[in-house]
Amino acid sequence: MKKKTRKSILKRFKITKNGKILRRLTGSDHYRAKKSGNKIRRGRKWITVSEQETKKIKKLLR
Repeated sequence: MKKKTRKSILKRFKITKNGKILRRLTGSDHYRAKKSGNKIRRGRKWITVSEQETKKIKKLLR
């Protein structure tokens, strides 16, 4: 039986050429009126995932 990748994980994370996994900043989807412009701008960036989380995510993508 063919093993399937988790599509939800593929949509939420980016994998770089060197194998790093990037994620979006949390809490950037709603309640934006309360937040300052700096906080909203910072939310556009991608953040590297910790080493422990990277192992878990890569395991799910196999």
